[in-house]
Amino acid sequence: MGLLDETTESRHEYFMREALRLAEKAADIGEVPIGSVVVHGDRVVGRGYNQRETLQDATAHAEMIAISAACQTLNSWRLDDCIIYVTLEPCTMCAGAIVLARLKELVYAASDPKGGACGTLYNIVEDERLNHKVETTSGVLAEQSAMILSGFFENIRANKNQG
Repeated sequence: MGLLDETTESRHEYFMREALRLAEKAADIGEVPIGSVVVHGDRVVGRGYNQRETLQDATAHAEMIAISAACQTLNSWRLDDCIIYVTLEPCTMCAGAIVLARLKELVYAASDPKGGACGTLYNIVEDERLNHKVETTSGVLAEQSAMILSGFFENIRANKNQG
């Protein structure tokens, strides 16, 4: 049985696990642990994890890197047959990029009460005023994502208290 034969829920969990692995990779290098993959059919065509500190680039969010990689892989800026998976609800910049890339669907794990622009503070990806709307699913493996994030920030606080 191929991946496409699986239920939508298990399919979403499968690809979100890949995004969570990338989030852990970000944490390992001292970046805020957010990971993202772009999927076309049953194939990952773009991967990204936060690299703002590493690259000293405010736009080096996981989603932006994954979208750029997917565009390069598919040789097109239009990702209308693709789904993006992200471990944390995208910010305004990333939500805008998701709309502009014409992604078909967004699946994210944890909501972001301080910066979420896909349902929490704003809902850019489903805004009727824009020329493209993105189907959105939230909460896929949210607990795992929240644990990675909270563990990362607990380590930072512990290290600050020791130093």
